[in-house]
Amino acid sequence: MSVYKITFSPTGGTEKAAACLAAAFGQDIQSIDLTDPAADYGRIILSPDDICITAVPSFGGRVPAAAASRLAKIQGRGAKAIAAVVYGNRDYDDTLLELQNILAGAGFRCAAAVAAVAEHSILRQFAQGRPDAEDEAQLGEFAGKIRAAIEADSINSHIALPGHTPYREYKGVPMKPRAGKGCSSCGLCAQKCPVRAIPAESPSQTDTETCISCMRCVAICPSHARSVNSLMLAAAAQKLKKSCQTRRGNELFL
Repeated sequence: MSVYKITFSPTGGTEKAAACLAAAFGQDIQSIDLTDPAADYGRIILSPDDICITAVPSFGGRVPAAAASRLAKIQGRGAKAIAAVVYGNRDYDDTLLELQNILAGAGFRCAAAVAAVAEHSILRQFAQGRPDAEDEAQLGEFAGKIRAAIEADSINSHIALPGHTPYREYKGVPMKPRAGKGCSSCGLCAQKCPVRAIPAESPSQTDTETCISCMRCVAICPSHARSVNSLMLAAAAQKLKKSCQTRRGNELFL
């Protein structure tokens, strides 16, 4: 048996939540990074004894298209999956149901599901600092219950999850990061972009049609030179203020 942590985590929040769940399964965890556009995911072949903590962020209530296509290529072959969706305190809408269906289509057996709150990747004042100590304790305790259920072979074949089909339509957000005068053209953003929206030969540019507004380039820029339009950012914050100001809890399904 092997334990895998499979994540699409451009800014680290999803990775942090996944790590809270993975800790209950010991130290020997193998990581699969779904943000790598060069990886050959079709060569990943699992077995029924394997356990996979599979975590993605919710982008507008959906699984990010890049994460969905890469995850669908993995050969699950009956491996047990913990489906985890991470969202920025607004809602996750159809994301968890979609993730469960993607996993089932790839041959995984969904043993449990989690909707966890993490700091919003664009509007970082919402759910700031989460998952926090309270979240970590809750997710760790739940992961222990999942492990016990798997070891007792008492998991259900299907979990009833919130969400609807057809899935919520998502056309992306208009906020696309751009480089400012402080850009040193180091190329780190181009190297780490999950969808290759930043040309390696001209890292100060952004292909706005390809960009998924994941904000990785903003988060990792050593010069803090990449940002989104401040007026659009303020407008979005005002729009989401009411729905995001109250702390939401993690939702756990076993």
